[in-house]
Amino acid sequence: MPKFSQYKMDQYYEAILQLRPKNEELLDYVRDQILKNNISVAKEINKKYGVDLYLSSRKFTTALARKLKKNFKGTIKASRSLYTRDRQTSKEVYRITILFKLKTQDL
Repeated sequence: MPKFSQYKMDQYYEAILQLRPKNEELLDYVRDQILKNNISVAKEINKKYGVDLYLSSRKFTTALARKLKKNFKGTIKASRSLYTRDRQTSKEVYRITILFKLKTQDL
């Protein structure tokens, strides 16, 4: 099981990884990668058709999505939403959402 944060400050996330449809083998692979890379999971929400994982690293999430596409033969859709503007650098800070959808023949 990925490490879940216990403090309010640890509820911070930079990326959402959506896994569709629900597949235990895929979810186990993702959890294993999260543990290996010591990434914190702010939330894990079980939906009707899959799972949403709120992760603390944008860079890790995009790399993981590429690994999933290579190993599980699915499709990736990525989007971003403006979260805030950095006060010191005045750069815009985005949160990303990545949808990984397995092909129907792999079910």
